[in-house]
Order: sequence, then structure tokens, then C-alpha cells
Amino acid sequence: MEIRVLRYFLAVAREGNITAAANQLHLTQPTLSRQIRDLEEELGQQLLIRKSHRVALTPQGMLLRKRAEEIISMVDKTEAEFSSMDNTVSGDIYIGGGETYAILQIAEIIKEMRDDYPDIHYHLYSGNSQDVTERLDKGLLDFGILIQPADISKYDYLNLPAKDTWGLIMRKDSPLAKKAYIEKKDLLTAPLIFSRQVMSPHRTGNEVADWFGKDFDKLNIVTTFNLVYNAAIMVEAGIGYAVTIDKLTNTTESSNLCFLPLKPKLESGLNIIWKKYQVFSPAAELFWEKLKEKFET
Repeated sequence: MEIRVLRYFLAVAREGNITAAANQLHLTQPTLSRQIRDLEEELGQQLLIRKSHRVALTPQGMLLRKRAEEIISMVDKTEAEFSSMDNTVSGDIYIGGGETYAILQIAEIIKEMRDDYPDIHYHLYSGNSQDVTERLDKGLLDFGILIQPADISKYDYLNLPAKDTWGLIMRKDSPLAKKAYIEKKDLLTAPLIFSRQVMSPHRTGNEVADWFGKDFDKLNIVTTFNLVYNAAIMVEAGIGYAVTIDKLTNTTESSNLCFLPLKPKLESGLNIIWKKYQVFSPAAELFWEKLKEKFET
């Protein structure tokens, strides 16, 4: 299986049309069709459902698309790392993490490095802890930012000197907005909007679920979300109250929304992690040194 052919396959999957993909790749349509058929024969699986003016992926094609994207990403990352091995520090750094205001601390390091090393470029990937660790394990990320609690036993890490405060995002005209803080009794019958990570069936050590205790499974959870931006839109539309962390959405005077903390107070710490025995690119090595300088005690 050649990298070149995987790129061809991804172009076809992206365009949904072999002729359009051939034009984009500067190939003839028969040449590209033959390459895809050869790939299907090599794998022993049909990858495309061919129709008159378009193609669709079979289940096997969808699996290959996911794997091919990971392979091509790794190839591109490796090529960039080797091409940057000269006297000038350059290259790419890949960082993954959940939504947290603590990213500001990482941004400060990036700003400092951009001033001194303008040829280094940064790529941020948003996802929950499972998404981030999976990409880290595959070598698609150099660093991950995890909100505690999270299993970091497989990784080297530094603690970030910041904590996320949990609470409720609500409309300012909500009855609960008149309170100074939110207690569990306020939420037992309220329509709630929860992060899908909190809703994971494997909730052992989940601080938010633990805060609700035995009442968690009785909550009226009407919507789940992956991004707080989307949750805030649901709140503004009057669908419910979003249980999330502070400083991730606009709750200033000009906004229709406000944030109230939970009581008892609930905070989550953060870690920045990387694979044990990781061999960093020169750019990532420099970033790692900056992390240690700023956060290591």
C-alpha cells in the first residue's frame, strides 16, 4: 500500500467524484480509477460504491479513510520534522486539549516562542481526554492538555498552575440567575445541558458526577454537547442550563447569559502530558524546555 495511492483515495473520498478528484490531482480519470481498483484488489475489499455521477464509501472505505488520514498526517508530520533539522529551529508543534481557559498559559509560551522562532508553527486540536490521548498515542500530537481527573499513568506530565471552576451557564432572565451560587437541590428537576464526556458510562473518578452523587442518574439531561460554544447557543435559545466550566463563553454585561459557581465549590486541575520516552522534533523539544521552565517546581 503506497502513500501516494492513499492520497489518491482520500482525494476521491473528499470530492465524492472520481473525475473531480482526478482534476484536483492532475491525473486522467482512467488512471485514477485504475489506481483505486488496484487498491481494492490489494486489500481484498470494495471501497467505493460507484454511481452515475458520484461515488460513496462502503463501510470498509470509511474505515480506510480514517486510517489513511492518520497515516498521511503522520507522514506529513515526520517529513516536516526532518526538513526542519537545520541550524534554524522551525517545524510544527501539535497540541491537543479540551476547552479550558488555562490554554491562555500555553498561548503565552507560544507568543514568547513566536517572537524568537517565527518559523515554528502550532496546530491546536480540540477534543475530550479520550480523543486527545488516542491521538497522542498514535503520534499525531506532541502534547495534550487534560482536565483532571484523568488517567495519566502512561505519560510524563507537568501540572498547570490553574484550576477550572464548575458552574452553570444560564439566561439572565432565569429564576436561578438571582442566586449567588448553585446548589444541587436547584438542579434536580431543572432541564440540564451536559458535556458528553461527563455523560460517559465510565464515570469512575468523574468529579462532576461525584458532586451530584446518587442523584446524578435522576437528573433531567435534555441535551449533550462537545463544544461549550454550542451549549451556550442552546442555553440562549431557552432549552436549559449548561453545566460547564467558567470563562469559556461570553457572560459579560452585554451578553444575555451569566455564570454562577456550584456550591460546594467544584474545581478541576489540569495537566499537560506527553508520551514517555518521547523523541521530540527540535521545535517540540524547545517547547518542552519552555514548559519545564515555566511550570516545573
